[in-house]
Amino acid sequence: MRPAALLLDLDGTLVDSEPLQRAAYASYFASRGWEVADLTVFTGRRASDVFAAEPGPWAGEDPRVLHEAVVAHFPEDSLPDEVPGARDLVLAAARAAVPVAIVTSAGAPWVARAVGALGVLEHVALVVTAADVTDGKPHPAGYLLAAERLGVSPADCLAAEDSPAGVRAAVSAGVGQVVGVTTTHDDAVLAAAGATEVLPDLRVLAARLRR
Repeated sequence: MRPAALLLDLDGTLVDSEPLQRAAYASYFASRGWEVADLTVFTGRRASDVFAAEPGPWAGEDPRVLHEAVVAHFPEDSLPDEVPGARDLVLAAARAAVPVAIVTSAGAPWVARAVGALGVLEHVALVVTAADVTDGKPHPAGYLLAAERLGVSPADCLAAEDSPAGVRAAVSAGVGQVVGVTTTHDDAVLAAAGATEVLPDLRVLAARLRR
């Protein structure tokens, strides 16, 4: 059944930006002399939330200042690659009159840069960023806000996410179909988080909307 709306994560779902993100974290941590073995703790979550809640060498420092410092280590001219099927999915949704919302832990400037590179920003009806909600993923606030602003029930929507935190956020919001995309985590991890379906990319979803 065709969803009432697509609620799509950005990093790792529409664009394969996780390698760039992890390089920025690694560069900043190295500049501080910190050894952080597992960077997946940051995947799908607002960096300031992770710095505030997770143990690490950053304990006692201002989470927002740390986030800004990581952003400063992001290569200025680098743009992420498209996750296969991402552009086709948004265009297929537009042709089918299915509204698209981006629900992301990133900020508005990065959304404009990354989605602009895909050439589909004009087909996105709504963007919910880190600044729009008090609680970030895995809290459901972003998904609930997107559904509310679109005037649809979460149960009638489809969400796509690449991280366990994002999948849990969509599930907790009551999204009817939650697709895990294995660009960052394997299928078992995403299924354990609650994904109703796991796919390697977005080509299958695009094909379904074109029918």
